[in-house]
Amino acid sequence: MPTYTDEGVVLRTVKLGEADRIITILTRDHGKIRAVAKGVRRTKSRFGGRLEPFSRCSFLIHTGRGELQHVNQCESLQAFGADIIADYDAYVCAHVMAEAVDKLLESAHDIVTSDISAYYTLLVAALGSLSRGEHAPNVVESSFLLRMLALGGWSPRLDACVTCGRQTELSNFSVQGGGMMCDTDKLLDARPITHESRVQLYALLKGRWDLLDRSPTWKGLEPDVEGIVEEWLQYYIERPVRSLNLVKSVL
Repeated sequence: MPTYTDEGVVLRTVKLGEADRIITILTRDHGKIRAVAKGVRRTKSRFGGRLEPFSRCSFLIHTGRGELQHVNQCESLQAFGADIIADYDAYVCAHVMAEAVDKLLESAHDIVTSDISAYYTLLVAALGSLSRGEHAPNVVESSFLLRMLALGGWSPRLDACVTCGRQTELSNFSVQGGGMMCDTDKLLDARPITHESRVQLYALLKGRWDLLDRSPTWKGLEPDVEGIVEEWLQYYIERPVRSLNLVKSVL
């Protein structure tokens, strides 16, 4: 049976039988895979707690004849989970990020394996930032989601009207239209947006933490920014993200 080694981040786990689990992993070089970890739920499992969501590990994987592969060995590289779980907001945001990249790679069949390393690098950086508490969790999440979609070609236009190219008096944002719009050419779905919100969207998209964390009085994202990011995500991956809906139902 062919084997390969790769590093990856555990996105989610599902119980299988009495002692096994199916692990969904975003790997650096082989894309997203689903693999069975035998006996991982037993107390004396050699994997211990290494195969938990948000863990970054080095894997030895056996490929099989079916869809599921098999985890033969697993060594921890970075255990983001412990620090993330200690902060509820970070924990929720990590789940949103993991589910979003899982759904994106599931729906975007034209993304070849060689392109997926960029998604892996982005996810590792975002989980590391959450675990270290470098920025507000919702800011890290929103930046990750916009930059993840931009990697797939779905980047909002923020510097000009998407309809006429006008660069002044941009006061509307349309998810269906693809970005900023002027009052003259705005679509029916366009929503009013402030200059501050537009700056924040730009900063999230470009990873400009100097703008997002620019002063001691900074109070986080504008109320409409998170809504725009969430709508942008679900519109372009064409499926709901359950973690987002769960958060809204709790709130």
